[in-house]
Amino acid sequence: MYAIIKTGGSQFRVEPGMKLMVPHLEGEEGASHTFEDVLLVAKEDKVVVGHPFIEGIKVSARIVEQSKGPKVVIFKRKRRKGYQRKTGHRQLQTWVQIEKITKG
Repeated sequence: MYAIIKTGGSQFRVEPGMKLMVPHLEGEEGASHTFEDVLLVAKEDKVVVGHPFIEGIKVSARIVEQSKGPKVVIFKRKRRKGYQRKTGHRQLQTWVQIEKITKG
């Protein structure tokens, strides 16, 4: 059984027992989180597609780790003007462990 969920502007294919990285979610490590925006659920040969979401299906997950992604360097320069700016950014991300896919 698997499902496709939407979180943080991205879609992820998830299965029970799977560990994946998603954009930042609020919560402590070890806390539970429920994804309610489920786009598709498949069990063996039966596939249910939402329009856009499926009502009554939830994906339960446990927050494993809060971390930051790799550093992205932003460098701005204007030629012949002596203008240079260098900054960096690290996006917050959350590792979650998918526990179960349930109705209701």
